Amino acid sequence: MNPTPRVMLLVDADNVSVDVVEQAVAKVMGERGAIHVRRAYCTAESAVKHLKLFKQLSIRPIVNLSTGKNSTDIALAVDAIDLAITERPDVVVIVSSDSDFAPLVIRLREKGCRVEGIGQEGKTGDDAKPVYDDFIDLRHGKSRAATRAAPLLKPKPAAKRASRGRASSAVLAASEPAPPESRTTPVEVRRKRERTPVSAADPAPPRLPKDVQDILDVVPQLRAGGWVELRLAAEPLRKAKLLGKTAASTKLFKKHVAYFALQSEKQPHQVHFIGAEAR
Repeated sequence: MNPTPRVMLLVDADNVSVDVVEQAVAKVMGERGAIHVRRAYCTAESAVKHLKLFKQLSIRPIVNLSTGKNSTDIALAVDAIDLAITERPDVVVIVSSDSDFAPLVIRLREKGCRVEGIGQEGKTGDDAKPVYDDFIDLRHGKSRAATRAAPLLKPKPAAKRASRGRASSAVLAASEPAPPESRTTPVEVRRKRERTPVSAADPAPPRLPKDVQDILDVVPQLRAGGWVELRLAAEPLRKAKLLGKTAASTKLFKKHVAYFALQSEKQPHQVHFIGAEAR
């Protein structure tokens, strides 16, 4: 019985997608039975981004801190020659669509290795393939790991939902998105209420100037009649775009002196809604 060949898998992780890496590992494992050395050469950002997959596939990320064209390819090539001398693999699989590895492939073959290549379909040039002892392209698609991590939930048929009775209806109602009004700003809610016709039997509410009403909708603490810190009122006013990013809130309230009072006069730091007098 022939012993299992020693296999070395070197991935140019900046050149192929992660799902191609996953497919490559599965293919080599299926054909060779084992992968003794698994390394992925990439930037620090890619190493962090794909750390979960590298752990899952037992791939050791080799971070390339150098900058410049082909720096990751050079790091892979240097490591490959060193590993060929120390680990003496029978098969070296290079996962990359780059054609720059031809000199490396030839040198590894001279060291007694069978060199196979795996590329990403649509990225590999025809001149990159003949130098390898064998080369295949894998199709880029959605990663199986990502599919398992986020399974899609199929909606239930409407007929089945209706047959579950009031209890099921209550659960479904709780899970449905909030009504549009709950997602609108206080100013938009007020404007909707103004457009709603009022019954003749209901007493007409006191009307305030639009700008004043907008301020009260955004800073509801003012309706209580107490004093509100200007710094606390300024933040929601800026978010609602009623106050400029660098504008002073005192100027906004001084425009409506009939409805808002400031204290103190020299250096105001609080504002008060004159409720009763305003109406």
